[in-house]
Amino acid sequence: MTAVSEPGTTKLQVDLRRHLRELDEDRDLTRLICEIADASKYIVNSIRTGDLGVAGTSNLYGEDQLALDVLSDRILRKRLIHSGVVATILSEETNEVIEIDPKGKFSVAFDPLDGSSLVDVNLAVGTIVSICRGGNLLQPGREQVAAMYILYGPRTTLVYSTGRGVHEFQMNQLMEYTLTTENVRIKPSGRIYSPGGQRNLYTEGTEKYVSSLEEKGYKLRYSGGFVPDINQVMMKGTGIFLYPHLRDNPQGKLRLLFELNPMAFLIEQAGGKASTGKQRILDIEPQGIDDRAPVFIGCREDVETAEELIARYG
Repeated sequence: MTAVSEPGTTKLQVDLRRHLRELDEDRDLTRLICEIADASKYIVNSIRTGDLGVAGTSNLYGEDQLALDVLSDRILRKRLIHSGVVATILSEETNEVIEIDPKGKFSVAFDPLDGSSLVDVNLAVGTIVSICRGGNLLQPGREQVAAMYILYGPRTTLVYSTGRGVHEFQMNQLMEYTLTTENVRIKPSGRIYSPGGQRNLYTEGTEKYVSSLEEKGYKLRYSGGFVPDINQVMMKGTGIFLYPHLRDNPQGKLRLLFELNPMAFLIEQAGGKASTGKQRILDIEPQGIDDRAPVFIGCREDVETAEELIARYG
């Protein structure tokens, strides 16, 4: 006879709030993470039913904002303010830090809908969030107290870490997040790679690195979305994503505060590594809210090989 689990003890019955409580997390941090999770439910609905047209405004980087970008930003901002524990917020869609409450315990940087241009062709997109203690957002990524992303794909999943491992949750039919994978781990080396950037603009070191991956039989798996590509590495436990320094753009494309720091925090918590090719992402001292950096992120040994070739060839 098959043993029956005690009520409330199977994985699918552990929701996000309960999981945070069982880890004995700070109550205010738990509240903040759960507010962000609640916001994602409204973003999911917006993606399913919202207007895909351009909103008519531009973000800090001169990119046209889709209506979904604007709506997702407003949804998240409202929930962060509602949490009552946030001092400052910074969205990838705005050009300034927003002061919320000088007594707030946390500062939050977020990309409300990363990869939003992929929505109209029905590809996966996501929300990325970085949480630091205090009101100063210009801290090295190693100072983060939590990071998370939410992937809106065939399934909606939430992946978070508070420095105690990486955990994945899936949204069920009741739009509740329930635990699916605890303590996600990444292998030392992998067999897939996701290369961003125009290859004819790669430096010699990056070109040699990508060629070495191809010679080893690594398979190219690139969606064009940062969240789904990182999620692929995380959930398969193997692979590397790169958006390197280019000949005409040595700073790379991805933003430090909104994208690289939270993803680097999560990848390192899972046993991987995140580097610019020359230094650890989480050790970068941010100089401004629009800082960017190259990135090689994923399996530790694969990232170290990239660092070696870049040190040798540039």
